[in-house]
Order: sequence, then C-alpha cells, then structure tokens
Amino acid sequence: MANKKEKGSVFAVVQQIGKSFFLPVSVLPIAGLLLGLGSSFTNEKTIAAYHLQGILGEGTILNGLLTIMSQVGNTIFGNLPLIFALAVALGMAKNEKAVAVLSAGISFFVMNSTINAMLKLTGSILPDGSYAPDVLEGSITNVCGIDSLQMGVFAGVVVGLVTAALHNRFYKQELPAALSFFSGVRFVPIISVIAHIGVGIICFFIWPTIQNGIFALGDLVLKSGYFGTFIFGFLERALIPFGLHHVFYLPFWQTALGGTAVIDGVTVSGAQNIFFAQLASPDTVKFSVEACRFMSGKYSFMMAGLPAAAYAMYRCAKPENRKVVGGLLFSAGLTSFLTGITEPIEFTFLFIAPGLFILHCGFAGLSFLLMHLLKICIGTTFSCGLIDFTLYGILQGQEKTNWMMILPVFVVYALLYFFVFKFIIEKFDLPTPGREDNAEDIKLYTKADYQKKKGKGKEDFVSPLILRGLGGVSNLTDIDCCATRLRVTVEDETKVEDEFLTRSGSKGIIRKGNGIQIIYGPQVSIIKSNFEEYVQDCAQRGIEFEEIEESGAEPEKKETAEVHGHGKMVAPADGNVKPMKEARDEAFASCAMGNGIVIEPEDGTIVSPSDGIITTIIEPSLHAVGIQTEDGINILIHIGIDTVKMDGDGFRKWVSTGQKVKAGDRLITMDLDKVEKAGYLTDVMVVVLEEGGLPDIAYQTGMKAEKGITAIAEY
Repeated sequence: MANKKEKGSVFAVVQQIGKSFFLPVSVLPIAGLLLGLGSSFTNEKTIAAYHLQGILGEGTILNGLLTIMSQVGNTIFGNLPLIFALAVALGMAKNEKAVAVLSAGISFFVMNSTINAMLKLTGSILPDGSYAPDVLEGSITNVCGIDSLQMGVFAGVVVGLVTAALHNRFYKQELPAALSFFSGVRFVPIISVIAHIGVGIICFFIWPTIQNGIFALGDLVLKSGYFGTFIFGFLERALIPFGLHHVFYLPFWQTALGGTAVIDGVTVSGAQNIFFAQLASPDTVKFSVEACRFMSGKYSFMMAGLPAAAYAMYRCAKPENRKVVGGLLFSAGLTSFLTGITEPIEFTFLFIAPGLFILHCGFAGLSFLLMHLLKICIGTTFSCGLIDFTLYGILQGQEKTNWMMILPVFVVYALLYFFVFKFIIEKFDLPTPGREDNAEDIKLYTKADYQKKKGKGKEDFVSPLILRGLGGVSNLTDIDCCATRLRVTVEDETKVEDEFLTRSGSKGIIRKGNGIQIIYGPQVSIIKSNFEEYVQDCAQRGIEFEEIEESGAEPEKKETAEVHGHGKMVAPADGNVKPMKEARDEAFASCAMGNGIVIEPEDGTIVSPSDGIITTIIEPSLHAVGIQTEDGINILIHIGIDTVKMDGDGFRKWVSTGQKVKAGDRLITMDLDKVEKAGYLTDVMVVVLEEGGLPDIAYQTGMKAEKGITAIAEY
C-alpha cells in the first residue's frame, strides 16, 4: 500500500512538473512567428525569388522591422533555460509565487556564475577568455553573457525545482529578533543564493557524466532509425491522457536527446533548437531531417486525419441529429486543422472507445515514420496546424522543407481516418456524438470527462451547486479550504446565492466581503478537489455554470447508525473550558457542524479525548484531527483558529490516519509562542459532528481542565 501511494505521489509530482512547462511552451508560438516571418523575409534569396527588393530589400523600413522581429524571436529561443527556470518555479510554488520567480531568476545566474568560476579555476576557461584545447566542442556555451556548461533547458528545470522546494519550505521562516527583517519571503532569495552555489559546484562535477549519457542515449535514438521515429510518435500521443506528453517530448526538442548540430560556428542541441537556429541562419540550404523527425509527424493527423475523423463521426450520426452535431464537429475539426489543438476530438473517442485512441496512436507513429522516410522537414513551435505549416513549411520553400511531399500524405491520412473510423463506429455501434436517441445529450468530451469516467464511479452533484451558488466561473478569483470550510474569494459577492450553497450540503455560510466560507466538515478537502476540477472543466467548455435540475441534483445523504450505550470524553488540552457558542470563530460558535467545547490551552500538547480510531489528519497544516470513538461518534479536534495558513510550521503529529488511540494519547503538539507570534489564536475546539443517531450529550464547561483526565462531555 505504501509503495502504491509513493508511486502515486511521484506521478503527481511529475504531472505537476509537466503542467509547469505549459507557460514557457506557450511563449514559443509568438517567438516562432516572429522568427519565422523575420527570417523568411529578410533572407536575400527569398527576397530575390519573389522580386521584393523594392519593399523588403536592405535599407527599407519593412526590412528593418522584420530584422527586429527575427532578432526578438531568436533571443527568446536562445534564453529558454532562464525562461524555464522562472516558469517551473512559478508552477511548483504553493504560495507567494512572485517571490519564487524572483528567487529562481537570481539563482539561475548564481548557478551559472559558480560553474563559470569552477571552469576558470580548473583551467577549462583560460585567462584570456578562450577555451582550453582539451575542452570538447559544444560542452561550454554562453548563457546570458556567462560562459557555462551547455546544460540547455535542464539547467532551468533544475533551478526551478530546487528554488520551488526551498521556497515552499522557507517562505514563512522565522529568524531571531535581530535578523527579523530577513524573515519570511525575504529569506527565500537568500537561502536560494547559498544553495545554488552548491548546486553549481555539484553540476560542474556531475553534468559532464550526465551529458555524455544524454549524448549516448540520443545517439541510440538516432541510430534506431525509422523504428525509433515510429515509437517516438506513438508514445507522444499515448501519453496525452496522463498529461505527461510534454515531459516526454521536450527533452528531444530541447536537449542532445534530439541531436546536435554546428550552425554558424555554434553547437546547438535539441531538435527544435536546431530547426530554429537553421531558420535564423542565412546559409541554410535544407533543414535537418534528423531534427525534424521529432516534429513534422504531427501535421498529417492534426491537419488531415483528425478533421476527417470528425467528418466520419458526423456521417455516422443519425440524420435528425446531424444539424446539431455538425456544428460541434466542424468547430473541433477546424480547430485541429488551423491550430493543431486536438483535445475535443481525441478525448471524445478516448472517452467512448479507448480502442480508437490506441489506433490513433498507431497512425500518429506511422505519420512520424512517413515524414522521416520522405525527408519532410517542417518545424513547429507548439502544435502542428495550418499556421505553423505555412510559416515553417510553405514560406521556407520546397528546397528547404520538401513540404509538397506532405500533400499526398494529407490525402491518404484523410481517407484512412475517415473510412477506418466510420467502419469501426458502425461495426461496433459506438456511441459517437449524434448517435444518441436524445439530441440533448450530444456533446464532445474533455479530459475532465475522461478522468471522471476513469477514476470516479459517482456523479458529482455538489460541484455544480457550489459553482451556481458562487455566481459562475468568472466570479471566482481563488479557491482554498481548511479543515472544515471551503474558502473562496469572489469578484462580486452580490452574485453569491446561499440557496444553492445550502442545497450542496453546506452546514453554514460565512461572508466576509468578497471572502466566502462554506462549511462542510472534514470531507471538505474532497469537495475542494472535485470543485476545482469542475471549474476547470466549465472554463474549458466556455460556460459560467451548468443549469441545476430540480431532480437528481441533491448531494447524497449520509446515513449514520444510532449510537447506543454511554460514555465520556476527556479534555484534549490543559486550560479553561468554555461552551462552543463562545468560540472566537463564528463558524464554530454557530454550531453549524455540531456542538462541543472550546479550550484555551496552557501548553501545546493535544491528546485524544476518547478511545477510537484516527479518521482524518489535515496535512500539511496538522491543524485538525478527526476521530471516531468506539461508540461510533465522530469528533473533530480543531487546533487554533486560521492556523491552516501556517502550513504545519510549529506543529508536529504523533499519530497517523487509521491508527487506534486511547483517551489521553498524544495526537499533535503545537508551538504556542510561534502561533501567537504569527498572529493566530491557539484555541482548541472539540466538535461532535452533527449526525443522525447521536445520544444526548452533556458538556462540562466553566472550569479548568487537565488533559486526558478531566471529563468535558458525558452521554
């Protein structure tokens, strides 16, 4: 079980790293557009071929503008390691993301400066700035004006990950009073600078070995020839459902895995980097086939295959539904053709027929193989639609790209996808859009639909009610939760409708200006996760919220067994005991989740009030523990008020979920001074969760209790 959880955790981290690649990858289209247009129309041969010397020749205004465009695009591609460092830190930081980004930028320069110093100390860089004769060509490069090891985007990823880890650990760091100015977020860039001196030294010693390994692996991939190209194309598509395709293909595009080449005297590594370096070079006669084998293969199925699959689904729809389904499928097919964004089509047949998706992956691998065989060299920035095809294929000319050879492949792929998909849909009666009896059910599926089908058996009725009650997607600015409450910040609090939130199962609603707190109890973390996925799904579909039906949209009622027998609960902490209605938090004072007591603790040791089993520990904050007593009563011990914001700083747990405990067993220790210095209250609330079948409970208050001994409730 532990091994399974560990694997799940690793997968989640890798997936999060993949998501953090989205931002730097998203800047590539504009960089490629600038470089593609700029380089194409400042190339003397292109200008002469089209007889455009009068308007594009040297000295003209357009030539100057295009030269600037080319230079800007080239600069973006040349500084991708720094861009990746900033973006990975941004994506991996939990809070105070701006500080993480600044720290990553500083750390990137610190690491490369350290490597530069080590290269000089070991004689690899001579006093006059030249490289020693024994330095391998391409192993040292200029990074933002600093001569450093050629690490490519790996340098940025390493800096981003290390900085994010340090940031998440230290952004609330407290220091002695004399150094208090440097506490908190100010400590992050300080510790990052120190750490990245060490990172630079480590990289200096281990990177050459890693680099040799990458070169060897890249050489193996390149020497595997056409089979390797097919496998690359197949896996690139097959990883789409897991969101890991970016993690897979980026090393080929940005590192020596995708090959190396010397262009205008500079050694360039990575398929995409090679293509754009050749694009910017006036001396390029033909783009590298070995580099483009990792890019050109997408064009056939994105521009021809998937639009034809959409047409096949349209032809398979019932005649009376074709008008409705035609608009959806035409839009999805056109999007794939123009931009290379394929999710609406791919996830539709992934959802209804995974076998079709596997077949599609095979066709994708075959497409990459055909491009390699036909020596078609069309690069790409992000996705292979008409825009990239025009920029990096047609405008670059037949001699450089061999783009005309892809046109018959387009025809073959359009026919292949149409007839194969149509045959399989009809043969196996697959429920593609428009084949349903109810026209209202016609839709294209998203990644969220697929994940819901794959991982959750129950339909989520709660999230639509919450989103409707909060006024829709555009009214949300932040979503968070603590141990019992969904905490949401909205743009306009007048759009919040309590009726829908109450129907979602809320036990109470607290409004603080634009801050809305919806009380659900210990299950709130699951509600939050489902809600975030649902909001993302609605945003992708371009809707504010789904209309709520009167029937079938209520959350499931939890049945609880009646509690028999009698017993007692003891104080979880030393201190004065007060009734719950005097809690210094209105959510608890309202007894929305249930009645109980409040203790003002005299020390930070929190113990179990009863024999039972640990049902919940809220991590990483450790500010709440759930216990089910041996009598079946569910208790929530909430430690401090708003201490969730401390992320566990000052807290330590002594038990784990599923562990059996006895009354008086130590659960959590809390540093009272640290909590108070952070500006939070240390009050401990013991809440008996409101459920059916509870016995009559008499609470003992107005006294000073001793933890583990004094009875605070009897039933």
